Amino acid sequence: MTILQENIHLFLDPVDTLDVVRSLGVKEVRIFVPWATFAPDPSSRKRPSAFDATNPSTYPAAAWAPYDAAVRAAAARGIGVYLLLTGPAPLWATTAPPKGVFTHDPGVYEPSASQFGEFVKAVATRYDGNYTPHGDTSPLPKVSFWSFWDEPNYGPDLQPQTIDGVEVSPALYRGLLDAGWSALHATGHGDDTILIGETAPRGGPDPGVVGGTVPLRFLRAPYCVSSSYQQLRGSAAAARRCPKTAMASSRFRAQNPALFEATGYADHMYTSGQVSPPNLPDPANEPDYAGLVDLPHLEQTLDRLNAIYGSDTRFPIYNTEFGFQTNPPKPLCGCVFLSPATAGYYLNWSEYLMWKDPRVRSNSQYLLYDTAVAGHLNESSFATGLISASGTPKADYAAFRLPIYLPVTSTRHGRGLEVWGHVRPAVFAPHDGGAPQRVLIQFRRSSRGRWTTLRTVTLASAAGYFEVPVAFPSSGAVRLQWTYPPKFAFLPAATPATVTSRIQKITVS
Repeated sequence: MTILQENIHLFLDPVDTLDVVRSLGVKEVRIFVPWATFAPDPSSRKRPSAFDATNPSTYPAAAWAPYDAAVRAAAARGIGVYLLLTGPAPLWATTAPPKGVFTHDPGVYEPSASQFGEFVKAVATRYDGNYTPHGDTSPLPKVSFWSFWDEPNYGPDLQPQTIDGVEVSPALYRGLLDAGWSALHATGHGDDTILIGETAPRGGPDPGVVGGTVPLRFLRAPYCVSSSYQQLRGSAAAARRCPKTAMASSRFRAQNPALFEATGYADHMYTSGQVSPPNLPDPANEPDYAGLVDLPHLEQTLDRLNAIYGSDTRFPIYNTEFGFQTNPPKPLCGCVFLSPATAGYYLNWSEYLMWKDPRVRSNSQYLLYDTAVAGHLNESSFATGLISASGTPKADYAAFRLPIYLPVTSTRHGRGLEVWGHVRPAVFAPHDGGAPQRVLIQFRRSSRGRWTTLRTVTLASAAGYFEVPVAFPSSGAVRLQWTYPPKFAFLPAATPATVTSRIQKITVS
């Protein structure tokens, strides 16, 4: 499946935004649900009196409104909604940082797991498929895809990360995860897709309160395991809120079911700086990173952690946040970013690598639109979008919609090249009289030459992926071409009926 993140435009105009999302073939849209946005009096240290935090009707109706509209519009288009319930928390559900401890956001400092569970229960109740908001005439659609707390190994999202070299955030995360898991199961969502992780791909070895923890170090700690994959004991265990004895450890798996029974593990697979090629290891050469190139190590780590407790779980991996920074727009940081055309090439290459890994269950695009700097649409604080802040599709827009990748781009005359592709919108394309979708592989000899179709590929599955050998007559360029079926629903008016991929050059000697 493909997951896309877009909160701002989705809330401002859910209908048109989701039409674009559907035309791109995106199956799931991920939406941040920040706890403090919903909670009453979030800036107060005193919890409101007589407040039933498990009841969705006790939260401000205005906070729910954009989410309700997005959930209804998505359901009408056959798009799934994936809710990431995260911080910051209301201050009344956190611990005040000790005097002298710096935190840029007190709402992420030691959030209460039990009160987070109450919030999760309210959200889960609202989106259980049976809840009708006051004033509405029909229940809201059910949401069946969840995860908890964005990038818990990253100080701006969860604090403290470490104190005196001891991991603190993993224990906090384990508590939040357990509370969220219990709340979902108590509200009829036990069979839903529930992910753990959502980890940032990089960090430091000792981040202190506000830095970022390298993800695999962070990952070992909720399982109460050392860097040598031994269960922690004694004071080392106590410092990390772990069982101190073997007898206590024997109950750990049953007490923390999400760590062993979740649907899968969510990883943010960004390459270094969101600009590096997908096959390039990070220059830091850190063994505890978890970017795209580090997938084998992440998978091995998860398997070892489960095996320590007698679990044979082999978590599927969900890429839930991914993209490449481009210029244009002009980066606010002054960094060196990719051209949109190169970003499109890297997106296709990355998706091919994920497709080749049998444990990867999702590809992701973050964001749909570049984030704009107030008053400066040509500048961006985060420029991984497929569409500029001014509303113009970038070169990687077409590359994302119709990916093409050739593992090898040069060959000798008479020998074929493997062409891999993905007709992403085919997941929503109706069959015409039972006939499956087809995509054209086209070739031209020179930059001014005419495109000719060398092969028509019948898509074997609704997912829209294919890999076929093609013999090319000479050096030149190759692309894909696909036409939306006449009955393709919710197609934006500006979308052409026939679309093409990016262009890949090839050499035949």
